[in-house]
Amino acid sequence: MPPPADIVKVAIEWPDAFPKLMEIDQRQERLASRRRSDVIGPSPGSHDPTWKKPLSAIIKEVCDGWSLGSHEHFALQIADATNFYITEKNRNNIKNGSILRLTTSPSLTASQLHERIQSTSMDAKLEALKDLANSSRDITFAQEFINLDGVSALTLMVETGTERYQKLQKIMNPCFGDLLSFTLTAFVELMDHGIVSWDTFSVAFIKKIVGYVNKTAMDAAVLQRSLAILESMVLNSQDLYQKVAQEITIGQLIPHLQGSDQDIQTYTIAVINALFLKAPEEKRQEMAHILAQKQLRSIILCNIIRSNQAINDEMAHQLYVLQVLTFNLLEDRMMTKMDPQDQAQRDIIFELRRIAFDVECEANGGGSMEKRKSMYTRDYKKLGFINHVNPAVDFTQIPPGMLALDNMLYFARHHQDAYIRMVLENSSREDKHECPFGRSSIELTKMLCEILRVGELRRTLGL
Repeated sequence: MPPPADIVKVAIEWPDAFPKLMEIDQRQERLASRRRSDVIGPSPGSHDPTWKKPLSAIIKEVCDGWSLGSHEHFALQIADATNFYITEKNRNNIKNGSILRLTTSPSLTASQLHERIQSTSMDAKLEALKDLANSSRDITFAQEFINLDGVSALTLMVETGTERYQKLQKIMNPCFGDLLSFTLTAFVELMDHGIVSWDTFSVAFIKKIVGYVNKTAMDAAVLQRSLAILESMVLNSQDLYQKVAQEITIGQLIPHLQGSDQDIQTYTIAVINALFLKAPEEKRQEMAHILAQKQLRSIILCNIIRSNQAINDEMAHQLYVLQVLTFNLLEDRMMTKMDPQDQAQRDIIFELRRIAFDVECEANGGGSMEKRKSMYTRDYKKLGFINHVNPAVDFTQIPPGMLALDNMLYFARHHQDAYIRMVLENSSREDKHECPFGRSSIELTKMLCEILRVGELRRTLGL
Protein backbone atom coordinates (compact mmCIF):
# COMPACT_ATOMS: atom_id res chain seq x y z
CA MET A 1 0.00 0.00 0.00
CA PRO A 2 1.54 3.35 -1.06
CA PRO A 3 2.21 5.95 1.67
CA PRO A 4 -0.21 8.88 2.05
CA ALA A 5 0.41 11.79 -0.30
CA ASP A 6 1.16 14.07 2.67
CA ILE A 7 3.99 11.85 3.88
CA VAL A 8 7.32 12.29 2.01
CA LYS A 9 10.33 10.05 2.38
CA VAL A 10 13.69 11.84 2.48
CA ALA A 11 17.33 11.24 3.27
CA ILE A 12 19.07 13.67 5.62
CA GLU A 13 22.85 14.10 5.54
CA TRP A 14 25.26 15.10 8.29
CA PRO A 15 29.08 15.24 7.94
CA ASP A 16 30.85 11.98 8.86
CA ALA A 17 27.56 10.16 9.44
CA PHE A 18 25.43 7.77 7.41
CA PRO A 19 22.41 9.50 5.85
CA LYS A 20 19.29 9.25 7.94
CA LEU A 21 16.15 7.98 6.20
CA MET A 22 12.91 9.32 7.60
CA GLU A 23 9.35 10.28 6.77
CA ILE A 24 8.21 13.89 7.02
CA ASP A 25 4.58 14.60 7.81
CA GLN A 26 3.41 17.40 5.49
CA ARG A 27 -0.20 17.46 6.64
CA GLN A 28 -1.59 20.87 7.57
CA GLU A 29 -4.02 22.03 10.24
CA ARG A 30 -6.71 23.93 8.33
CA LEU A 31 -9.90 23.32 10.26
CA ALA A 32 -9.34 25.95 12.97
CA SER A 33 -8.44 28.58 10.44
CA ARG A 34 -11.56 27.92 8.40
CA ARG A 35 -13.85 28.09 11.41
CA ARG A 36 -12.33 31.38 12.58
CA SER A 37 -12.50 32.95 9.11
CA ASP A 38 -16.16 31.96 8.83
CA VAL A 39 -16.84 34.11 11.88
CA ILE A 40 -14.48 37.09 11.67
CA GLY A 41 -12.97 36.83 8.18
CA PRO A 42 -9.43 35.84 7.27
CA SER A 43 -6.64 37.21 9.45
CA PRO A 44 -3.50 38.82 7.94
CA GLY A 45 -1.43 35.68 8.51
CA SER A 46 -4.11 33.09 7.72
CA HIS A 47 -2.53 32.28 4.33
CA ASP A 48 0.52 30.79 6.09
CA PRO A 49 0.13 27.03 6.56
CA THR A 50 -0.14 25.51 10.01
CA TRP A 51 1.52 22.11 10.13
CA LYS A 52 0.51 19.15 12.23
CA LYS A 53 4.22 18.49 12.81
CA PRO A 54 6.24 21.75 12.89
CA LEU A 55 9.66 21.91 11.29
CA SER A 56 11.25 22.51 14.68
CA ALA A 57 9.94 19.14 15.87
CA ILE A 58 11.37 17.42 12.81
CA ILE A 59 14.78 19.05 13.33
CA LYS A 60 14.73 18.07 17.02
CA GLU A 61 14.03 14.47 16.07
CA VAL A 62 16.97 14.48 13.64
CA CYS A 63 19.33 16.10 16.17
CA ASP A 64 18.30 13.63 18.89
CA GLY A 65 19.02 10.74 16.54
CA TRP A 66 22.60 11.97 16.16
CA SER A 67 22.87 13.11 19.79
CA LEU A 68 23.61 16.68 18.73
CA GLY A 69 21.52 18.59 21.24
CA SER A 70 20.56 22.29 21.07
CA HIS A 71 18.35 21.71 18.04
CA GLU A 72 17.58 25.47 17.97
CA HIS A 73 21.02 25.98 16.40
CA PHE A 74 20.27 23.68 13.46
CA ALA A 75 18.22 23.84 10.27
CA LEU A 76 17.56 21.81 7.13
CA GLN A 77 18.75 22.70 3.65
CA ILE A 78 18.09 21.31 0.20
CA ALA A 79 21.24 19.33 -0.62
CA ASP A 80 21.94 20.82 -4.04
CA ALA A 81 23.89 23.72 -5.49
CA THR A 82 21.46 26.28 -4.06
CA ASN A 83 21.75 25.21 -0.39
CA PHE A 84 18.45 26.99 0.27
CA TYR A 85 17.10 26.73 3.80
CA ILE A 86 13.82 24.93 4.40
CA THR A 87 11.27 27.00 6.32
CA GLU A 88 7.64 26.60 7.27
CA LYS A 89 6.72 28.71 4.24
CA ASN A 90 8.64 26.73 1.64
CA ARG A 91 8.61 23.18 3.04
CA ASN A 92 6.05 22.21 0.41
CA ASN A 93 9.01 22.16 -1.97
CA ILE A 94 10.25 18.97 -0.31
CA LYS A 95 9.52 16.15 -2.73
CA ASN A 96 9.37 12.44 -2.15
CA GLY A 97 12.94 11.11 -2.38
CA SER A 98 14.57 14.50 -1.68
CA ILE A 99 18.02 14.67 -0.13
CA LEU A 100 18.27 17.19 2.71
CA ARG A 101 21.20 18.40 4.75
CA LEU A 102 21.31 19.21 8.44
CA THR A 103 23.30 22.37 8.99
CA THR A 104 23.66 25.33 11.33
CA SER A 105 20.67 27.66 11.56
CA PRO A 106 20.49 30.81 9.41
CA SER A 107 20.88 33.06 12.46
CA LEU A 108 23.95 31.21 13.76
CA THR A 109 25.54 31.03 10.30
CA ALA A 110 24.93 34.75 9.75
CA SER A 111 26.49 35.59 13.13
CA GLN A 112 29.54 33.44 12.40
CA LEU A 113 30.06 34.91 8.92
CA HIS A 114 29.59 38.45 10.20
CA GLU A 115 32.48 37.82 12.57
CA ARG A 116 34.64 35.94 10.05
CA ILE A 117 34.54 38.63 7.35
CA GLN A 118 36.14 41.05 9.79
CA SER A 119 39.16 38.79 10.36
CA THR A 120 42.61 40.38 10.12
CA SER A 121 43.85 37.35 8.17
CA MET A 122 43.44 37.91 4.43
CA ASP A 123 43.12 34.17 3.77
CA ALA A 124 40.43 33.78 6.43
CA LYS A 125 38.64 36.89 5.17
CA LEU A 126 38.61 35.55 1.61
CA GLU A 127 37.13 32.20 2.65
CA ALA A 128 34.51 33.98 4.73
CA LEU A 129 33.53 36.30 1.86
CA LYS A 130 33.36 33.34 -0.51
CA ASP A 131 30.96 31.55 1.88
CA LEU A 132 28.98 34.75 2.36
CA ALA A 133 28.57 35.27 -1.39
CA ASN A 134 27.20 31.74 -1.71
CA SER A 135 24.90 31.89 1.33
CA SER A 136 23.47 35.31 0.49
CA ARG A 137 21.43 33.90 -2.38
CA ASP A 138 19.06 32.44 0.23
CA ILE A 139 16.54 34.99 1.50
CA THR A 140 16.25 33.31 4.91
CA PHE A 141 19.98 33.69 5.54
CA ALA A 142 20.01 37.15 3.94
CA GLN A 143 17.39 38.44 6.36
CA GLU A 144 19.43 37.26 9.34
CA PHE A 145 22.68 38.74 8.00
CA ILE A 146 21.00 42.05 7.17
CA ASN A 147 19.57 42.18 10.71
CA LEU A 148 23.18 42.16 11.95
CA ASP A 149 23.82 45.30 9.84
CA GLY A 150 25.81 43.12 7.48
CA VAL A 151 25.24 45.27 4.38
CA SER A 152 26.76 48.26 6.16
CA ALA A 153 29.78 46.13 7.06
CA LEU A 154 30.29 45.24 3.39
CA THR A 155 29.92 48.82 2.18
CA LEU A 156 32.39 49.98 4.81
CA MET A 157 34.88 47.37 3.56
CA VAL A 158 34.47 48.74 0.04
CA GLU A 159 34.75 52.39 1.11
CA THR A 160 37.72 52.14 3.43
CA GLY A 161 39.42 48.79 3.09
CA THR A 162 40.20 48.23 -0.57
CA GLU A 163 43.29 50.46 -0.70
CA ARG A 164 44.85 48.50 2.14
CA TYR A 165 44.09 45.19 0.45
CA GLN A 166 45.52 46.50 -2.81
CA LYS A 167 48.80 47.46 -1.14
CA LEU A 168 49.09 43.98 0.32
CA GLN A 169 48.28 42.33 -3.00
CA LYS A 170 51.91 41.99 -4.13
CA ILE A 171 53.14 40.37 -0.94
CA MET A 172 50.14 38.41 0.31
CA ASN A 173 47.69 35.87 -0.95
CA PRO A 174 44.79 36.10 -1.82
CA CYS A 175 44.81 38.74 -4.51
CA PHE A 176 42.86 41.96 -4.35
CA GLY A 177 40.58 41.00 -7.26
CA ASP A 178 39.21 37.87 -5.58
CA LEU A 179 38.70 39.61 -2.25
CA LEU A 180 36.80 42.51 -3.78
CA SER A 181 34.90 40.25 -6.18
CA PHE A 182 33.38 38.15 -3.40
CA THR A 183 32.61 41.28 -1.35
CA LEU A 184 30.67 42.82 -4.24
CA THR A 185 29.01 39.49 -5.11
CA ALA A 186 27.72 39.12 -1.56
CA PHE A 187 26.51 42.73 -1.65
CA VAL A 188 24.63 42.19 -4.93
CA GLU A 189 23.00 38.98 -3.70
CA LEU A 190 21.86 40.60 -0.45
CA MET A 191 20.45 43.68 -2.20
CA ASP A 192 18.60 41.59 -4.79
CA HIS A 193 16.20 40.39 -2.09
CA GLY A 194 14.74 43.90 -1.81
CA ILE A 195 15.03 44.06 1.97
CA VAL A 196 17.39 47.06 2.20
CA SER A 197 16.59 50.41 0.55
CA TRP A 198 19.08 51.63 -2.05
CA ASP A 199 18.65 55.18 -0.78
CA THR A 200 20.88 54.46 2.21
CA PHE A 201 24.20 54.43 0.34
CA SER A 202 26.76 57.22 0.49
CA VAL A 203 28.48 59.18 -2.24
CA ALA A 204 31.78 57.62 -1.11
CA PHE A 205 30.43 54.16 -1.90
CA ILE A 206 29.15 55.30 -5.30
CA LYS A 207 32.53 56.83 -6.13
CA LYS A 208 34.27 53.55 -5.30
CA ILE A 209 31.95 51.54 -7.55
CA VAL A 210 32.25 54.05 -10.39
CA GLY A 211 36.03 53.98 -9.94
CA TYR A 212 36.09 50.22 -10.54
CA VAL A 213 34.07 50.71 -13.75
CA ASN A 214 36.35 53.48 -14.99
CA LYS A 215 39.62 51.62 -14.44
CA THR A 216 41.15 50.36 -17.67
CA ALA A 217 42.53 47.12 -16.24
CA MET A 218 40.05 45.84 -13.68
CA ASP A 219 39.32 42.26 -12.67
CA ALA A 220 36.45 41.01 -14.88
CA ALA A 221 34.36 39.75 -11.95
CA VAL A 222 34.76 43.06 -10.08
CA LEU A 223 33.80 45.03 -13.19
CA GLN A 224 30.74 42.87 -13.79
CA ARG A 225 29.48 43.25 -10.20
CA SER A 226 30.20 46.98 -10.23
CA LEU A 227 28.13 47.44 -13.38
CA ALA A 228 25.30 45.42 -11.83
CA ILE A 229 25.37 47.64 -8.73
CA LEU A 230 25.28 50.83 -10.82
CA GLU A 231 22.29 49.54 -12.78
CA SER A 232 20.38 48.73 -9.60
CA MET A 233 21.26 52.07 -8.01
CA VAL A 234 19.95 53.99 -11.01
CA LEU A 235 16.77 51.94 -11.38
CA ASN A 236 15.85 51.86 -7.68
CA SER A 237 16.51 55.44 -6.58
CA GLN A 238 16.04 58.76 -8.34
CA ASP A 239 18.46 60.35 -5.89
CA LEU A 240 21.11 57.74 -6.66
CA TYR A 241 20.49 58.18 -10.39
CA GLN A 242 21.49 61.82 -10.09
CA LYS A 243 24.59 60.95 -8.10
CA VAL A 244 25.65 58.17 -10.49
CA ALA A 245 24.99 60.38 -13.53
CA GLN A 246 27.34 62.99 -12.04
CA GLU A 247 30.11 60.41 -11.58
CA ILE A 248 30.05 58.48 -14.86
CA THR A 249 29.50 59.37 -18.52
CA ILE A 250 28.30 57.33 -21.47
CA GLY A 251 31.74 57.74 -23.01
CA GLN A 252 33.32 55.96 -20.03
CA LEU A 253 31.00 52.97 -20.54
CA ILE A 254 31.50 52.53 -24.29
CA PRO A 255 34.97 50.85 -24.07
CA HIS A 256 33.44 47.94 -22.11
CA LEU A 257 31.39 47.07 -25.21
CA GLN A 258 34.52 46.64 -27.29
CA GLY A 259 35.82 43.62 -25.39
CA SER A 260 34.89 39.96 -25.86
CA ASP A 261 33.19 39.26 -22.50
CA GLN A 262 29.47 39.15 -23.30
CA ASP A 263 28.44 39.34 -19.63
CA ILE A 264 30.31 42.63 -19.23
CA GLN A 265 28.85 43.88 -22.51
CA THR A 266 25.36 42.96 -21.31
CA TYR A 267 25.75 44.74 -17.97
CA THR A 268 27.20 47.78 -19.76
CA ILE A 269 24.18 48.08 -22.03
CA ALA A 270 21.95 47.54 -18.98
CA VAL A 271 23.59 50.54 -17.25
CA ILE A 272 23.15 52.68 -20.40
CA ASN A 273 19.48 51.64 -20.55
CA ALA A 274 18.99 52.46 -16.86
CA LEU A 275 20.50 55.92 -17.31
CA PHE A 276 18.20 56.46 -20.31
CA LEU A 277 15.12 55.34 -18.38
CA LYS A 278 15.71 57.63 -15.41
CA ALA A 279 16.94 60.68 -17.31
CA PRO A 280 14.64 63.69 -17.84
CA GLU A 281 13.25 64.05 -21.37
CA GLU A 282 15.72 66.77 -22.42
CA LYS A 283 18.62 64.73 -21.04
CA ARG A 284 17.62 61.70 -23.13
CA GLN A 285 18.01 63.66 -26.34
CA GLU A 286 21.45 64.79 -25.20
CA MET A 287 22.42 61.19 -24.38
CA ALA A 288 21.22 60.02 -27.78
CA HIS A 289 23.40 62.66 -29.43
CA ILE A 290 26.43 61.49 -27.42
CA LEU A 291 25.74 57.85 -28.34
CA ALA A 292 25.58 58.84 -32.00
CA GLN A 293 28.90 60.69 -31.70
CA LYS A 294 30.48 57.67 -30.00
CA GLN A 295 29.30 55.40 -32.85
CA LEU A 296 27.39 53.14 -30.44
CA ARG A 297 25.45 51.50 -33.25
CA SER A 298 28.62 50.51 -35.11
CA ILE A 299 30.27 49.27 -31.91
CA ILE A 300 27.29 47.04 -31.09
CA LEU A 301 27.13 45.79 -34.67
CA CYS A 302 30.82 44.90 -34.86
CA ASN A 303 31.47 43.68 -31.31
CA ILE A 304 28.19 42.02 -30.36
CA ILE A 305 25.84 41.25 -33.25
CA ARG A 306 28.56 40.19 -35.69
CA SER A 307 30.87 38.60 -33.12
CA ASN A 308 31.56 34.87 -33.09
CA GLN A 309 29.52 34.42 -29.89
CA ALA A 310 25.82 33.60 -29.98
CA ILE A 311 23.73 36.35 -28.38
CA ASN A 312 22.22 35.05 -25.13
CA ASP A 313 18.69 35.85 -23.95
CA GLU A 314 19.69 38.60 -21.51
CA MET A 315 21.80 40.38 -24.12
CA ALA A 316 18.94 40.14 -26.63
CA HIS A 317 16.60 41.68 -24.05
CA GLN A 318 18.96 44.57 -23.25
CA LEU A 319 19.45 45.30 -26.96
CA TYR A 320 15.69 45.30 -27.41
CA VAL A 321 15.26 47.75 -24.53
CA LEU A 322 17.96 50.02 -25.98
CA GLN A 323 16.24 49.92 -29.38
CA VAL A 324 12.88 50.81 -27.84
CA LEU A 325 14.41 53.69 -25.90
CA THR A 326 16.11 55.17 -28.94
CA PHE A 327 13.05 54.74 -31.17
CA ASN A 328 10.87 56.47 -28.60
CA LEU A 329 13.06 59.55 -28.86
CA LEU A 330 11.47 59.98 -32.31
CA GLU A 331 7.94 60.24 -30.96
CA ASP A 332 7.95 64.02 -30.56
CA ARG A 333 8.99 64.58 -34.18
CA MET A 334 6.52 61.92 -35.32
CA MET A 335 3.68 63.78 -33.59
CA THR A 336 4.75 67.29 -34.62
CA LYS A 337 2.86 68.85 -37.52
CA MET A 338 4.69 71.09 -39.95
CA ASP A 339 3.70 74.73 -39.82
CA PRO A 340 3.28 75.83 -43.47
CA GLN A 341 4.02 79.41 -42.38
CA ASP A 342 7.31 78.52 -40.62
CA GLN A 343 10.07 79.71 -42.93
CA ALA A 344 12.78 77.59 -41.24
CA GLN A 345 10.73 74.46 -41.86
CA ARG A 346 9.95 75.49 -45.41
CA ASP A 347 13.67 75.99 -46.03
CA ILE A 348 14.16 72.25 -45.52
CA ILE A 349 11.84 71.57 -48.43
CA PHE A 350 13.71 74.17 -50.48
CA GLU A 351 16.93 72.30 -49.74
CA LEU A 352 15.43 69.01 -50.96
CA ARG A 353 14.60 70.74 -54.24
CA ARG A 354 17.99 72.44 -54.48
CA ILE A 355 19.93 69.21 -53.98
CA ALA A 356 17.82 67.38 -56.57
CA PHE A 357 17.64 70.02 -59.33
CA ASP A 358 19.48 73.27 -58.71
CA VAL A 359 22.92 72.42 -57.33
CA GLU A 360 24.61 74.79 -59.85
CA CYS A 361 21.98 77.10 -61.26
CA GLU A 362 20.17 78.01 -58.02
CA ALA A 363 22.78 80.67 -57.21
CA ASN A 364 22.23 82.39 -60.56
CA GLY A 365 18.52 82.93 -59.90
CA GLY A 366 16.93 85.26 -62.40
CA GLY A 367 13.51 85.24 -64.02
CA SER A 368 10.19 86.65 -62.92
CA MET A 369 8.37 85.64 -59.75
CA GLU A 370 5.72 83.82 -61.78
CA LYS A 371 8.35 81.90 -63.70
CA ARG A 372 10.09 80.85 -60.48
CA LYS A 373 6.78 79.75 -58.91
CA SER A 374 5.99 77.70 -61.99
CA MET A 375 9.45 76.11 -61.85
CA TYR A 376 9.05 75.32 -58.13
CA THR A 377 5.65 73.73 -58.72
CA ARG A 378 7.09 71.57 -61.50
CA ASP A 379 10.00 70.49 -59.32
CA TYR A 380 7.80 69.70 -56.32
CA LYS A 381 5.70 67.50 -58.58
CA LYS A 382 8.86 65.68 -59.68
CA LEU A 383 9.84 65.29 -56.04
CA GLY A 384 6.56 63.45 -55.55
CA PHE A 385 4.65 65.73 -53.19
CA ILE A 386 0.85 65.66 -53.18
CA ASN A 387 0.54 69.42 -52.84
CA HIS A 388 2.74 70.79 -55.64
CA VAL A 389 2.12 74.42 -54.74
CA ASN A 390 2.77 74.18 -51.00
CA PRO A 391 4.36 70.79 -50.14
CA ALA A 392 4.55 71.81 -46.48
CA VAL A 393 0.89 70.72 -46.26
CA ASP A 394 2.00 67.11 -46.90
CA PHE A 395 3.69 67.08 -43.48
CA THR A 396 0.67 68.16 -41.44
CA GLN A 397 -0.49 64.55 -41.08
CA ILE A 398 0.52 62.89 -37.80
CA PRO A 399 2.00 60.40 -37.70
CA PRO A 400 4.55 60.68 -39.31
CA GLY A 401 4.67 64.50 -39.06
CA MET A 402 8.09 66.13 -39.21
CA LEU A 403 9.85 62.77 -38.79
CA ALA A 404 9.21 62.01 -42.46
CA LEU A 405 10.86 65.28 -43.49
CA ASP A 406 13.82 64.56 -41.19
CA ASN A 407 14.34 61.20 -42.89
CA MET A 408 14.08 62.71 -46.38
CA LEU A 409 16.61 65.43 -45.56
CA TYR A 410 19.04 62.92 -44.04
CA PHE A 411 18.84 60.75 -47.16
CA ALA A 412 19.31 63.74 -49.46
CA ARG A 413 22.35 65.06 -47.55
CA HIS A 414 24.15 61.81 -46.76
CA HIS A 415 23.30 59.79 -49.87
CA GLN A 416 23.12 62.59 -52.39
CA ASP A 417 23.89 60.58 -55.53
CA ALA A 418 21.29 57.93 -54.71
CA TYR A 419 18.77 60.63 -53.84
CA ILE A 420 19.24 62.53 -57.11
CA ARG A 421 19.11 59.31 -59.15
CA MET A 422 15.91 58.19 -57.41
CA VAL A 423 14.16 61.52 -57.97
CA LEU A 424 15.18 61.79 -61.63
CA GLU A 425 14.33 58.18 -62.45
CA ASN A 426 10.87 58.39 -60.89
CA SER A 427 10.09 61.77 -62.45
CA SER A 428 10.61 60.30 -65.94
CA ARG A 429 8.47 57.19 -65.48
CA GLU A 430 4.91 56.73 -66.66
CA ASP A 431 2.30 57.56 -64.07
CA LYS A 432 1.26 53.94 -63.60
CA HIS A 433 4.85 52.93 -62.80
CA GLU A 434 5.86 55.90 -60.69
CA CYS A 435 7.15 55.67 -57.15
CA PRO A 436 7.10 59.34 -56.07
CA PHE A 437 9.87 60.11 -53.60
CA GLY A 438 7.86 62.51 -51.41
CA ARG A 439 4.69 60.44 -50.99
CA SER A 440 6.65 57.18 -50.71
CA SER A 441 8.93 58.61 -48.02
CA ILE A 442 5.99 59.85 -45.96
CA GLU A 443 4.13 56.55 -46.21
CA LEU A 444 7.28 54.51 -45.56
CA THR A 445 8.06 56.55 -42.44
CA LYS A 446 4.50 56.07 -41.21
CA MET A 447 4.70 52.34 -41.87
CA LEU A 448 8.01 52.01 -40.01
CA CYS A 449 6.60 53.90 -37.03
CA GLU A 450 3.73 51.39 -36.89
CA ILE A 451 5.98 48.34 -37.32
CA LEU A 452 8.52 49.56 -34.76
CA ARG A 453 5.70 50.80 -32.49
CA VAL A 454 7.34 54.15 -31.92
CA GLY A 455 5.80 55.70 -28.83
CA GLU A 456 3.63 52.69 -27.97
CA LEU A 457 6.07 50.98 -25.59
CA ARG A 458 6.70 53.93 -23.26
CA ARG A 459 4.28 52.56 -20.66
CA THR A 460 5.87 49.10 -20.84
CA LEU A 461 9.30 50.48 -19.96
CA GLY A 462 8.03 53.01 -17.43
CA LEU A 463 8.75 56.10 -19.53
